Amino acid sequence: MAEAAKWYVVHTYSGYENKVKNTIETTVKSRHLEDVIHVVSIPLETVTEITDNGPKTVERKVFPGYVLVKMIMSDDSWYIIKNIRGVTGFVGSGGKPTALTEEEVLALGMEKREIIVPYAVGDSVKITDGPFTSFTGVVDAIDVDDNSVRVIVPLFGRDTPIELELDEVEPVSE
Repeated sequence: MAEAAKWYVVHTYSGYENKVKNTIETTVKSRHLEDVIHVVSIPLETVTEITDNGPKTVERKVFPGYVLVKMIMSDDSWYIIKNIRGVTGFVGSGGKPTALTEEEVLALGMEKREIIVPYAVGDSVKITDGPFTSFTGVVDAIDVDDNSVRVIVPLFGRDTPIELELDEVEPVSE
């Protein structure tokens, strides 16, 4: 298949999310559709609820009534998902399913990008973007989750910390 799989949102009856997810997964296995329908997911969040018995940690659905499916959209795959008991349809306009954008998928946490940082704390780096382009400094802290790096740059005789994005600096080749 030349087309890449994309994430789609499937609308379900409220409370049927787990049943729909299990039915889709069972159908994929029984019909050998693993190359068409890749992943079925229900976004969950961990929440601490305060009850009479004290704090209790529970998992709650982020979007009740919705299931996310990573699949290659075709008439056949659309038909299979659409005709599963509990599914009311795909999210989209004019009856046409709309795929989630890459930014939406990353914001939902459905797919993680592996970030390789070619420098470490204490390394000398050169700033490649922004108002401090071509300045050199020393990496003070790296936060991969926040996509930020703090670089100590000597400005006007003082060491000044500058917050930058991970891709705005590169290691200095000595």
